[in-house]
Amino acid sequence: MAKSKSGSKTMVLLTLAVLVVLFSLFLVTRMSGKVDQTEALKNQPSLENQPTMGNPSAGINIVEFGDYKCPSCKAWGEQVFPQLKKEYMDTGKAKFSYINVLFHGEESKLGALAAESVFAQDNDAYWKFHKQLFDTQPRENHDAPWITVDVLLNIAKAYAPQVDAKKVGDDIKNQITMPQVNIDEQLVKTYNIQQTPSLMINGVMVKNPFDYNEITSIINKR
Repeated sequence: MAKSKSGSKTMVLLTLAVLVVLFSLFLVTRMSGKVDQTEALKNQPSLENQPTMGNPSAGINIVEFGDYKCPSCKAWGEQVFPQLKKEYMDTGKAKFSYINVLFHGEESKLGALAAESVFAQDNDAYWKFHKQLFDTQPRENHDAPWITVDVLLNIAKAYAPQVDAKKVGDDIKNQITMPQVNIDEQLVKTYNIQQTPSLMINGVMVKNPFDYNEITSIINKR
């Protein structure tokens, strides 16, 4: 009888010990999650001198790392971005910035140089130019050369008439906006961007930028 009581007491103590350990792990996990979120906010890209739309005071920062030559970026801009803009940027809940990625070589660079030149003159004109450049990307055989200086200048003249197209041409030719493009390239390296588009929300990278539910879930947790 004594042995039975002793065994029961031991089981109770072991059960309590296990519960204490599990509760401790739960607390550590919760605390770790909070630290990770804080660190993410601290380590998100600086948006200074980056093209940005939406409420400047919004607490939600959405950043796309994209490439004008990238067909997936074109698809994301058509399939996901319009709803994101309507629900978050247009309502003042979030701001959105674009960072150039040069994964497709010289054409990516040309597009980035031109876009940065337009942005230097007018932020609103930049977004019109930005959209039209993606719209101009061919749906088939997109790997063939299509981003040329003439194409870029024609887009600037037609869709961003408030900017000086001649200056855009000079900026491309003389690579005047290369310092801004270099800043973006450094951010791509810093954040180890491996694919385009890549989407970051308040420093947290979205696993699948085409999954709108994942995007809204991250936003709602901020």
